[in-house]
Amino acid sequence: MSVPKDLLYSKDHEWVKKEADGKIKVGITEFAQKELGDIVFVELPETGSEINVGDSFGSVESVKTVSELYAPVSGTVAEINDALEDSPEFVNESPYEKAWMIELENVDSNGLESLLDADAYEKLIGADA
Repeated sequence: MSVPKDLLYSKDHEWVKKEADGKIKVGITEFAQKELGDIVFVELPETGSEINVGDSFGSVESVKTVSELYAPVSGTVAEINDALEDSPEFVNESPYEKAWMIELENVDSNGLESLLDADAYEKLIGADA
């Protein structure tokens, strides 16, 4: 299982990607989607919503269970990935590319310091580096 080196990770299995414009994209990791199984529905927040670290910002539903999504950082939802509404399978097919879930602006950069780098995340999930 590959863990991209250019991302940060939460202990709740969300990934964070810093964009050049200062915004941040958030999705769930390959590990999380494999644990959940086939994703059949993704619920995301409204744009403009304020979210704080640890808040639930939506959920993913698989054939096995429904799992809450937890914000790895605080910020304002600038954009949601509308493609997931019609194609929730993107989460299984491409968790780090097509299946980003939300893009945040006005991010509290202090929250980034508490996230894990790829090596620490690999240790958390027991992946072979």
